[in-house]
Amino acid sequence: MKIRSLLIVALVAIAANSFGQGEGWNNMNQVFGQLSPNVITTAVPFVSIAPDARGGAMGDCGVASEADVYSMHYNPAKYVFLENKMTFGLGYSPWLNNLVNDMNLAYLAFGYKFNERSALGATLRYFSAGEINFRDENNYDLGTYNPNEWAIDVAYSRMLGDYLSAAVAGRFIYSNICQGQADYAQPGVSVAADVSVYYKRPVEWFSDIDADVAWGAAVTNIGSKMSYNAGSERKDFIPTNLRVGGNLKLELDEYNTLAFNVDLNKLMVPTPPIYEPDGTIHGKDNNVGVVSGMIQSFYDAPGGSYNLDGDWVDITVFNEELKEITEGIGIEYWYNNIFAVRGGYFNETAMKGNRKYFTLGAALRYNVFNLDISYLIPCSNKAGTNPLENTLRFNLTFNFGNKK
Repeated sequence: MKIRSLLIVALVAIAANSFGQGEGWNNMNQVFGQLSPNVITTAVPFVSIAPDARGGAMGDCGVASEADVYSMHYNPAKYVFLENKMTFGLGYSPWLNNLVNDMNLAYLAFGYKFNERSALGATLRYFSAGEINFRDENNYDLGTYNPNEWAIDVAYSRMLGDYLSAAVAGRFIYSNICQGQADYAQPGVSVAADVSVYYKRPVEWFSDIDADVAWGAAVTNIGSKMSYNAGSERKDFIPTNLRVGGNLKLELDEYNTLAFNVDLNKLMVPTPPIYEPDGTIHGKDNNVGVVSGMIQSFYDAPGGSYNLDGDWVDITVFNEELKEITEGIGIEYWYNNIFAVRGGYFNETAMKGNRKYFTLGAALRYNVFNLDISYLIPCSNKAGTNPLENTLRFNLTFNFGNKK
């Protein structure tokens, strides 16, 4: 029961801003001169989780990797580069597997190529917190519920030239993590869109090796803010994200290929400001509109002296903005287009969340069937710092129709 209580506290903490948005909002921010890591938080963080084992095995890289049915999360412009006419995918990721056995992220994906110039993609993402027993302050049983969140999206991808494609996607997000167990609690709802581009072409950079180079860029979850509190006028941002990256694929010989990936990510969400006791603000007010917040996210970091693991470090505004960028690197090796091994590394600075982990994975391809698995190894010496640590994730993919 204690574990369950902690889990629901963690879930409703996502919505804490919505329930505390009245007088005294400024007091919820850090006080200048007493700064710990200044982490950017949003509603519905589940839409930022890499849903597939392939990207999850390569340091969460995917904006410029070769197209697959799970491209929606990274870069939907890749759908038009799918090899098969029609593809289905199923993903499953246990969540906090070291603590409970019924929290998970499930993912359904579909891709369809109309022709060589256009394609359609659609996905359904479902996050379940399992069964949780709610109790009031007097330990009175309020019933057992299943907090959950889900998102459904559709994308259209089209070639703009011989090597360049673009896509637009629409998304509906529903979050019911409180199940009505707090005053004024309501499900959170948002509508969002993605825009993305993808460029891929062969290059002659090596005398005896065929190679392809690709790059991609995507802005995802551009959408309305969300509130879990029917009595509040202030709402939370959803995780609007800018992802850019590149890929280099080498055809070593008839049977062996090797690909390298690099992804950079930045949340296009305002950084929380810092307040001095006299009310002086450092940074920018983050109670702004969606478009203003996206623009402001590139220059609103407060900077200052931060306490990182017991050491005080002076951070300029520019340096803090740079620290909001996460990096992922990944490598993928295929033998005879049948068996693959993958590896990667993901890095986030201590000041902005301190997620650092290695990833490993493998894949088996047989006829119309693909199986992908991945495993996450945290770098932190603190146990339990990543919900996916020491967890095996997998995807099943089915390809139909002639290769286009």
